Amino acid sequence: MQRMMAYRSFAVTGIPAAAGSDFSPGPFAPLMGIPGMVTRQRISVAEALRVNTINGAYASHEEAIKGSITLGKLADFVVLADDPHTIDQEKIKDIEIVRTVTGGNTVYAS
Repeated sequence: MQRMMAYRSFAVTGIPAAAGSDFSPGPFAPLMGIPGMVTRQRISVAEALRVNTINGAYASHEEAIKGSITLGKLADFVVLADDPHTIDQEKIKDIEIVRTVTGGNTVYAS
């Protein structure tokens, strides 16, 4: 268990670790995993967001089309009610998702 999710070790050595939300005993929403990465693995919120976005796209060889908000890439993103960088780390999991956009189309709005 000590080495199961070594995000800090990977970050220090420059290895682009990726996370998923569809593993056993999940699936889990990404906002549930980020607080654990930040508090237990001691990576920054920015690093945790990278693990869940850009690094995931890199791991699946799709970084040219997704993983970041860039002109020409798929327009898949969420709008959050709070900034995960500024709220209490333990409350990141409770941030409300205000809007979900997939392929440039709003598929969820609160």
